[in-house]
Amino acid sequence: MNPQAKLVFTISLLLGTTLTITSNHWILAWAGLEINTLAVLPLISKSHHPRAIEAATKYFLVQAAASTLVLFSSMVNAWHTGQWDITQLTCPVSCLILTAALSMKLGLVPFHFWFPEVLQGSPLTTGLLLSTAMKLPPISLLFMTSHSLNPSLLTVLAILSVALGGWMGLNQTQVRKILAFSSISHLGWMAIVIIYNPKLSLLNFYLYVLMTATVFLTFNFTKTLKLSTLMTTWAKTPSLGAMLLLTLLSLAGLPPLTGFLPKWLIIQELTNQHMAPTATIISLLSLLGLFFYLRLAYCATITLPPHTTNHMKQWHNNKPVSAFIAILTTLSVALLPISPMIYTII
Repeated sequence: MNPQAKLVFTISLLLGTTLTITSNHWILAWAGLEINTLAVLPLISKSHHPRAIEAATKYFLVQAAASTLVLFSSMVNAWHTGQWDITQLTCPVSCLILTAALSMKLGLVPFHFWFPEVLQGSPLTTGLLLSTAMKLPPISLLFMTSHSLNPSLLTVLAILSVALGGWMGLNQTQVRKILAFSSISHLGWMAIVIIYNPKLSLLNFYLYVLMTATVFLTFNFTKTLKLSTLMTTWAKTPSLGAMLLLTLLSLAGLPPLTGFLPKWLIIQELTNQHMAPTATIISLLSLLGLFFYLRLAYCATITLPPHTTNHMKQWHNNKPVSAFIAILTTLSVALLPISPMIYTII
Protein backbone atom coordinates (compact mmCIF):
# COMPACT_ATOMS: atom_id res chain seq x y z
CA MET A 1 0.00 0.00 0.00
CA ASN A 2 1.11 3.54 -0.76
CA PRO A 3 2.75 5.05 2.38
CA GLN A 4 0.83 8.31 1.90
CA ALA A 5 -2.46 6.41 1.74
CA LYS A 6 -1.55 4.40 4.82
CA LEU A 7 -0.75 7.65 6.65
CA VAL A 8 -4.14 9.11 5.67
CA PHE A 9 -5.96 6.00 6.92
CA THR A 10 -4.01 5.99 10.20
CA ILE A 11 -4.73 9.68 10.83
CA SER A 12 -8.41 9.05 10.03
CA LEU A 13 -8.48 6.20 12.57
CA LEU A 14 -6.97 8.45 15.24
CA LEU A 15 -9.36 11.27 14.34
CA GLY A 16 -12.45 9.05 14.41
CA THR A 17 -11.50 7.43 17.72
CA THR A 18 -10.65 10.79 19.33
CA LEU A 19 -13.88 12.36 18.05
CA THR A 20 -16.02 9.58 19.52
CA ILE A 21 -14.37 9.31 22.95
CA THR A 22 -14.23 13.10 23.53
CA SER A 23 -17.67 14.15 22.23
CA ASN A 24 -20.77 14.78 24.33
CA HIS A 25 -23.13 15.02 21.34
CA TRP A 26 -24.56 11.92 19.69
CA ILE A 27 -24.05 13.25 16.15
CA LEU A 28 -20.33 13.82 16.74
CA ALA A 29 -19.96 10.35 18.27
CA TRP A 30 -21.76 8.82 15.28
CA ALA A 31 -19.51 10.76 12.87
CA GLY A 32 -16.42 9.42 14.65
CA LEU A 33 -17.70 5.84 14.34
CA GLU A 34 -18.30 6.34 10.61
CA ILE A 35 -14.83 7.82 10.05
CA ASN A 36 -13.34 4.79 11.82
CA THR A 37 -15.30 2.37 9.65
CA LEU A 38 -14.33 4.04 6.38
CA ALA A 39 -10.66 4.32 7.41
CA VAL A 40 -10.23 0.63 8.28
CA LEU A 41 -11.96 -0.79 5.17
CA PRO A 42 -8.96 -0.24 2.81
CA LEU A 43 -6.65 -1.80 5.41
CA ILE A 44 -8.78 -4.96 5.45
CA SER A 45 -9.02 -5.27 1.66
CA LYS A 46 -5.48 -4.18 0.73
CA SER A 47 -4.39 -7.70 -0.29
CA HIS A 48 -7.05 -7.86 -3.08
CA HIS A 49 -7.72 -11.48 -2.17
CA PRO A 50 -11.36 -12.66 -2.50
CA ARG A 51 -11.45 -13.51 1.21
CA ALA A 52 -10.19 -10.01 2.09
CA ILE A 53 -12.83 -8.39 -0.12
CA GLU A 54 -15.48 -10.57 1.51
CA ALA A 55 -14.23 -9.57 4.97
CA ALA A 56 -14.31 -5.87 4.07
CA THR A 57 -17.86 -6.19 2.71
CA LYS A 58 -19.09 -7.98 5.84
CA TYR A 59 -17.38 -5.43 8.08
CA PHE A 60 -18.90 -2.50 6.19
CA LEU A 61 -22.44 -3.90 6.26
CA VAL A 62 -22.39 -4.78 9.96
CA GLN A 63 -20.76 -1.53 11.07
CA ALA A 64 -23.11 0.55 8.91
CA ALA A 65 -26.12 -1.21 10.45
CA ALA A 66 -24.73 -0.72 13.97
CA SER A 67 -24.01 2.99 13.34
CA THR A 68 -27.54 3.42 12.01
CA LEU A 69 -28.92 1.88 15.21
CA VAL A 70 -26.75 4.22 17.30
CA LEU A 71 -28.14 7.21 15.41
CA PHE A 72 -31.68 5.84 15.66
CA SER A 73 -31.43 5.31 19.44
CA SER A 74 -30.12 8.86 19.92
CA MET A 75 -32.97 10.26 17.80
CA VAL A 76 -35.57 8.32 19.81
CA ASN A 77 -34.01 9.63 23.03
CA ALA A 78 -33.99 13.19 21.67
CA TRP A 79 -37.62 12.80 20.62
CA HIS A 80 -38.66 11.85 24.17
CA THR A 81 -36.32 14.05 26.24
CA GLY A 82 -35.13 16.85 23.93
CA GLN A 83 -31.51 16.00 24.83
CA TRP A 84 -28.65 15.09 22.45
CA ASP A 85 -26.15 14.72 25.29
CA ILE A 86 -24.64 11.23 25.48
CA THR A 87 -24.84 11.12 29.26
CA GLN A 88 -28.57 12.03 29.25
CA LEU A 89 -29.80 8.72 27.82
CA THR A 90 -32.98 8.13 29.82
CA CYS A 91 -35.49 6.61 27.40
CA PRO A 92 -35.73 2.81 28.03
CA VAL A 93 -36.30 2.01 24.34
CA SER A 94 -33.21 4.02 23.39
CA CYS A 95 -31.16 2.17 26.02
CA LEU A 96 -32.14 -1.22 24.56
CA ILE A 97 -31.44 -0.14 20.96
CA LEU A 98 -28.08 1.37 21.96
CA THR A 99 -27.07 -1.80 23.82
CA ALA A 100 -27.85 -3.86 20.70
CA ALA A 101 -25.95 -1.41 18.46
CA LEU A 102 -22.82 -1.31 20.61
CA SER A 103 -22.94 -5.09 21.07
CA MET A 104 -22.97 -5.41 17.29
CA LYS A 105 -19.99 -3.06 16.98
CA LEU A 106 -18.04 -4.91 19.67
CA GLY A 107 -18.98 -8.41 18.55
CA LEU A 108 -20.85 -9.54 21.66
CA VAL A 109 -23.08 -12.59 21.37
CA PRO A 110 -25.58 -12.82 19.62
CA PHE A 111 -24.10 -10.17 17.28
CA HIS A 112 -20.72 -11.91 17.05
CA PHE A 113 -21.22 -13.66 13.70
CA TRP A 114 -19.18 -11.16 11.66
CA PHE A 115 -16.06 -10.85 13.80
CA PRO A 116 -14.29 -14.25 13.30
CA GLU A 117 -14.88 -14.13 9.52
CA VAL A 118 -13.62 -10.56 9.19
CA LEU A 119 -10.56 -11.29 11.30
CA GLN A 120 -9.82 -14.43 9.28
CA GLY A 121 -9.85 -12.41 6.04
CA SER A 122 -7.60 -9.63 7.36
CA PRO A 123 -3.80 -9.44 7.73
CA LEU A 124 -2.47 -9.88 11.26
CA THR A 125 -1.64 -6.18 11.68
CA THR A 126 -5.14 -5.16 10.57
CA GLY A 127 -6.56 -7.89 12.81
CA LEU A 128 -4.71 -6.28 15.70
CA LEU A 129 -6.43 -2.96 14.91
CA LEU A 130 -9.84 -4.64 14.69
CA SER A 131 -9.33 -6.43 18.01
CA THR A 132 -8.01 -3.44 19.96
CA ALA A 133 -8.27 0.10 18.56
CA MET A 134 -11.64 -0.41 16.87
CA LYS A 135 -13.13 -1.61 20.17
CA LEU A 136 -12.23 1.58 22.04
CA PRO A 137 -15.00 3.91 20.67
CA PRO A 138 -17.87 1.47 21.44
CA ILE A 139 -16.39 0.70 24.87
CA SER A 140 -16.14 4.45 25.60
CA LEU A 141 -19.80 4.93 24.60
CA LEU A 142 -20.77 2.07 26.93
CA PHE A 143 -18.68 3.75 29.64
CA MET A 144 -20.46 7.10 29.20
CA THR A 145 -23.96 5.56 29.17
CA SER A 146 -23.33 2.80 31.74
CA HIS A 147 -25.65 4.38 34.34
CA SER A 148 -28.60 4.07 31.91
CA LEU A 149 -28.11 0.53 30.59
CA ASN A 150 -30.12 -2.54 31.57
CA PRO A 151 -28.07 -4.70 34.01
CA SER A 152 -29.98 -7.93 33.31
CA LEU A 153 -29.58 -7.62 29.53
CA LEU A 154 -25.85 -6.91 29.74
CA THR A 155 -25.34 -9.77 32.18
CA VAL A 156 -27.05 -12.21 29.81
CA LEU A 157 -25.03 -10.93 26.83
CA ALA A 158 -21.81 -11.19 28.85
CA ILE A 159 -22.41 -14.77 30.02
CA LEU A 160 -23.38 -15.85 26.49
CA SER A 161 -20.26 -14.18 25.08
CA VAL A 162 -17.92 -15.91 27.52
CA ALA A 163 -19.64 -19.26 26.92
CA LEU A 164 -19.78 -19.08 23.14
CA GLY A 165 -16.33 -17.46 22.82
CA GLY A 166 -14.81 -20.38 24.71
CA TRP A 167 -16.95 -23.07 23.09
CA MET A 168 -16.47 -21.97 19.47
CA GLY A 169 -12.72 -21.58 19.93
CA LEU A 170 -12.23 -25.21 20.90
CA ASN A 171 -12.23 -26.74 17.41
CA GLN A 172 -10.44 -23.97 15.50
CA THR A 173 -7.11 -24.48 13.77
CA GLN A 174 -6.71 -20.96 12.37
CA VAL A 175 -4.88 -18.65 14.77
CA ARG A 176 -6.87 -15.55 13.78
CA LYS A 177 -10.20 -17.25 14.46
CA ILE A 178 -8.96 -18.46 17.84
CA LEU A 179 -7.96 -14.89 18.72
CA ALA A 180 -11.36 -13.65 17.49
CA PHE A 181 -13.23 -15.99 19.85
CA SER A 182 -10.77 -15.03 22.58
CA SER A 183 -11.73 -11.40 22.01
CA ILE A 184 -15.45 -12.23 22.23
CA SER A 185 -14.85 -14.01 25.55
CA HIS A 186 -12.87 -11.09 27.00
CA LEU A 187 -15.55 -8.62 25.90
CA GLY A 188 -18.02 -10.64 27.98
CA TRP A 189 -15.90 -10.00 31.09
CA MET A 190 -15.88 -6.27 30.29
CA ALA A 191 -19.62 -6.09 29.65
CA ILE A 192 -20.65 -7.82 32.88
CA VAL A 193 -19.00 -5.28 35.16
CA ILE A 194 -19.35 -2.02 33.20
CA ILE A 195 -22.57 -1.02 34.97
CA TYR A 196 -21.25 -1.59 38.51
CA ASN A 197 -17.67 -0.35 38.04
CA PRO A 198 -16.99 1.27 34.64
CA LYS A 199 -13.38 2.10 35.50
CA LEU A 200 -12.68 -1.56 36.24
CA SER A 201 -14.10 -2.46 32.84
CA LEU A 202 -11.75 0.05 31.21
CA LEU A 203 -8.81 -1.42 33.16
CA ASN A 204 -9.78 -4.85 31.83
CA PHE A 205 -9.87 -3.41 28.31
CA TYR A 206 -6.43 -1.82 28.62
CA LEU A 207 -4.83 -5.02 29.90
CA TYR A 208 -6.63 -7.02 27.20
CA VAL A 209 -5.21 -4.65 24.54
CA LEU A 210 -1.73 -5.06 26.04
CA MET A 211 -1.80 -8.87 25.96
CA THR A 212 -3.58 -9.18 22.61
CA ALA A 213 -1.12 -6.79 20.95
CA THR A 214 1.75 -8.94 22.25
CA VAL A 215 0.23 -12.13 20.81
CA PHE A 216 -0.64 -10.57 17.45
CA LEU A 217 2.79 -8.98 17.00
CA THR A 218 4.51 -12.24 17.96
CA PHE A 219 2.46 -14.20 15.42
CA ASN A 220 3.19 -11.51 12.82
CA PHE A 221 6.92 -11.75 13.55
CA THR A 222 6.92 -15.56 13.18
CA LYS A 223 4.50 -15.46 10.17
CA THR A 224 2.08 -17.80 11.96
CA LEU A 225 -1.47 -18.17 10.62
CA LYS A 226 -2.46 -21.69 11.72
CA LEU A 227 -1.55 -24.28 14.33
CA SER A 228 0.58 -26.40 11.99
CA THR A 229 2.80 -23.36 11.32
CA LEU A 230 2.88 -22.56 15.02
CA MET A 231 4.54 -25.92 15.69
CA THR A 232 7.75 -24.72 14.03
CA THR A 233 8.04 -21.62 16.23
CA TRP A 234 10.18 -23.27 18.89
CA ALA A 235 12.78 -24.41 16.36
CA LYS A 236 13.04 -20.92 14.83
CA THR A 237 12.80 -18.60 17.86
CA PRO A 238 13.04 -20.51 21.17
CA SER A 239 13.13 -17.45 23.44
CA LEU A 240 10.18 -15.81 21.73
CA GLY A 241 8.28 -19.11 21.91
CA ALA A 242 8.86 -19.29 25.67
CA MET A 243 7.61 -15.75 26.15
CA LEU A 244 4.61 -16.51 23.92
CA LEU A 245 3.77 -19.38 26.30
CA LEU A 246 3.69 -16.98 29.27
CA THR A 247 1.70 -14.36 27.34
CA LEU A 248 -0.94 -16.92 26.32
CA LEU A 249 -1.25 -18.13 29.89
CA SER A 250 -1.60 -14.51 30.99
CA LEU A 251 -4.33 -13.99 28.39
CA ALA A 252 -6.07 -17.03 29.86
CA GLY A 253 -6.02 -15.33 33.27
CA LEU A 254 -3.75 -17.68 35.23
CA PRO A 255 -1.98 -16.35 38.35
CA PRO A 256 0.60 -14.97 38.97
CA LEU A 257 0.50 -13.32 35.53
CA THR A 258 -0.97 -9.95 34.51
CA GLY A 259 -4.16 -11.42 32.99
CA PHE A 260 -5.26 -12.69 36.40
CA LEU A 261 -5.63 -9.13 37.75
CA PRO A 262 -8.80 -8.02 35.87
CA LYS A 263 -10.56 -11.37 36.43
CA TRP A 264 -9.70 -11.23 40.13
CA LEU A 265 -11.05 -7.67 40.49
CA ILE A 266 -14.19 -8.40 38.42
CA ILE A 267 -15.03 -11.48 40.51
CA GLN A 268 -14.49 -9.41 43.66
CA GLU A 269 -16.78 -6.63 42.33
CA LEU A 270 -19.51 -9.09 41.34
CA THR A 271 -19.34 -10.66 44.80
CA ASN A 272 -19.68 -7.22 46.40
CA GLN A 273 -22.78 -6.65 44.25
CA HIS A 274 -24.30 -9.90 45.63
CA MET A 275 -23.82 -11.67 42.29
CA ALA A 276 -21.74 -14.60 43.52
CA PRO A 277 -23.63 -17.17 41.35
CA THR A 278 -22.97 -15.05 38.25
CA ALA A 279 -19.29 -14.75 39.16
CA THR A 280 -19.10 -18.53 39.62
CA ILE A 281 -20.76 -19.20 36.25
CA ILE A 282 -18.55 -16.80 34.30
CA SER A 283 -15.42 -18.16 36.04
CA LEU A 284 -16.29 -21.74 35.11
CA LEU A 285 -17.08 -20.75 31.53
CA SER A 286 -13.67 -19.10 31.19
CA LEU A 287 -12.14 -22.58 31.56
CA LEU A 288 -13.28 -23.25 27.97
CA GLY A 289 -11.02 -20.43 26.81
CA LEU A 290 -8.20 -21.78 28.96
CA PHE A 291 -8.31 -25.00 26.95
CA PHE A 292 -7.55 -23.42 23.58
CA TYR A 293 -4.97 -21.06 25.10
CA LEU A 294 -3.20 -24.13 26.47
CA ARG A 295 -3.45 -25.77 23.05
CA LEU A 296 -1.82 -22.72 21.44
CA ALA A 297 0.90 -22.73 24.10
CA TYR A 298 1.42 -26.49 23.65
CA CYS A 299 1.81 -26.12 19.87
CA ALA A 300 4.17 -23.16 20.26
CA THR A 301 6.57 -24.62 22.81
CA ILE A 302 6.25 -28.36 23.35
CA THR A 303 5.63 -29.88 19.93
CA LEU A 304 8.31 -30.24 17.27
CA PRO A 305 7.85 -30.31 13.49
CA PRO A 306 7.59 -33.79 11.95
CA HIS A 307 10.94 -35.37 11.08
CA THR A 308 10.27 -37.00 7.72
CA THR A 309 12.73 -37.48 4.90
CA ASN A 310 11.17 -34.62 2.95
CA HIS A 311 11.16 -32.25 5.88
CA MET A 312 13.59 -29.35 5.80
CA LYS A 313 15.12 -28.55 9.18
CA GLN A 314 14.05 -25.24 10.67
CA TRP A 315 17.06 -23.10 11.49
CA HIS A 316 17.08 -20.46 14.17
CA ASN A 317 15.92 -17.06 13.06
CA ASN A 318 18.75 -14.56 13.49
CA LYS A 319 16.51 -11.57 12.91
CA PRO A 320 16.43 -9.56 16.17
CA VAL A 321 13.10 -9.42 17.95
CA SER A 322 11.56 -5.95 18.13
CA ALA A 323 12.16 -4.10 21.39
CA PHE A 324 8.47 -3.14 21.34
CA ILE A 325 7.46 -6.81 21.47
CA ALA A 326 9.87 -7.35 24.36
CA ILE A 327 8.37 -4.44 26.35
CA LEU A 328 4.79 -5.58 25.66
CA THR A 329 5.64 -9.15 26.67
CA THR A 330 7.17 -8.01 29.95
CA LEU A 331 4.11 -5.90 30.78
CA SER A 332 1.76 -8.73 29.75
CA VAL A 333 3.43 -11.10 32.20
CA ALA A 334 4.73 -9.12 35.17
CA LEU A 335 2.18 -6.46 36.18
CA LEU A 336 0.47 -8.44 38.95
CA PRO A 337 2.94 -7.40 41.74
CA ILE A 338 1.90 -3.76 41.32
CA SER A 339 -1.82 -4.61 41.40
CA PRO A 340 -2.41 -2.77 44.73
CA MET A 341 -1.23 0.46 43.10
CA ILE A 342 -3.39 -0.17 40.02
CA TYR A 343 -6.37 -0.92 42.25
CA THR A 344 -5.97 2.33 44.17
CA ILE A 345 -5.83 4.26 40.88
CA ILE A 346 -9.19 2.93 39.74
